[in-house]
Amino acid sequence: MKETLRYLAGIAGPSGYGSKSTAEQVSQDCCSSVPSHLTAIITGATSGIGAETARVLAKRGVRIVIPARDLGKAAEVKDEIQRESPKAEVIILEIDLSSLASVNRFCSEFLALRLPLNILINNGGVFSQALEYSEDKIEMTFATNYLGHHFLTEKLLDKMVETAAQTGIRGRIINVSSVIHSWVKRDGFCFNQLLNPKNYNGTIAYAQSKLANILHVKELARHLKARNARVSVNAVHPGIVKTGIIRAHKGFITDSVFFIASKLLKSTSQGASTTCYVALSPEVEGVSGKYFADCNESDCSNLANDESEARKLWKQTRQLIHRLLYQPTA
Repeated sequence: MKETLRYLAGIAGPSGYGSKSTAEQVSQDCCSSVPSHLTAIITGATSGIGAETARVLAKRGVRIVIPARDLGKAAEVKDEIQRESPKAEVIILEIDLSSLASVNRFCSEFLALRLPLNILINNGGVFSQALEYSEDKIEMTFATNYLGHHFLTEKLLDKMVETAAQTGIRGRIINVSSVIHSWVKRDGFCFNQLLNPKNYNGTIAYAQSKLANILHVKELARHLKARNARVSVNAVHPGIVKTGIIRAHKGFITDSVFFIASKLLKSTSQGASTTCYVALSPEVEGVSGKYFADCNESDCSNLANDESEARKLWKQTRQLIHRLLYQPTA
């Protein structure tokens, strides 16, 4: 109850920010400490929270790389950013996060540019009411929200470690998750069922993918610490924001409930604030393997904190990616 009241009132937490804080406010306060010449890759940046994150980071002098399936929408976002910040550098490259082959091509194209990589924001996501499969024959929500981002991070990690070592600036990876991850129970999180569910429910599939995003953070943080890499990784819950994911899927939240809940929803700028805080704030320097909400460190579910579950998911994911890419079926 106390946390609910804090959220509704927008009371600031230990960081000095709360549920009403905006991306503009957070990034402005961090502005004096943001190093120059940073490069950030932001998935899902053609609309909603991702586009706002890209706009605000570009305004603070960060070079933005937008991986996009819809290149037209990406071009519109680029134009909007550069109208506000004429000196902003925005690069657009094609990607389909649901396709491992497409993710692989994107990474090759980005690495060929020989740019540094300081920040990776895994923000892109889909919500599908109906059961659909990716070209890799993986359930679409899991393929896009988790598997594609896991592989993207894996392929770019050495570049981030190299950039951090050369510049002395710690790299930051951010997985955008959701509080809905806590809806998933242990007996409802079976890897094979995530790939090919027998009884599909769009909301549960979305929650499972967001739990996987946090487990990815937990295990990756352990690996980075073991190799003494100057790269941190954290998960964020942006809050419930009126974005395309909610608007486009009435199964996720009904019109009548949405009308009532809309009074409690965050604006897009408020929704992007936690991502921007974790990406730029000196207060988060060196913090890794944590979960943030309303610009403050928060608690995730017991299952999301389960180290053995994180290790198991990591191992199963790596085996799946290797099989799909290097041992394709005839």
